Amino acid sequence: MKTLLMLVQFLTAALLIVAVLLHSAKGEGLGGIGGSAKLFGTPKGMEEGLDRITWGLAITFMAVSVLLAVIKA
Repeated sequence: MKTLLMLVQFLTAALLIVAVLLHSAKGEGLGGIGGSAKLFGTPKGMEEGLDRITWGLAITFMAVSVLLAVIKA
């Protein structure tokens, strides 16, 4: 169980880093690579989608972190 949670935490952390880097900050950022700005239809739609993905990953990461802390104690 602990190994599975650690694997989920690692994957969530890696995906969270990617999601944060894909956000555009005043410019295209890394979101313009490969035409991903058109992935959600419009740049505004892309940002809203990335916001939801980022929040979901952050909540998952925190929940798994708390579970691992409880298991360890």
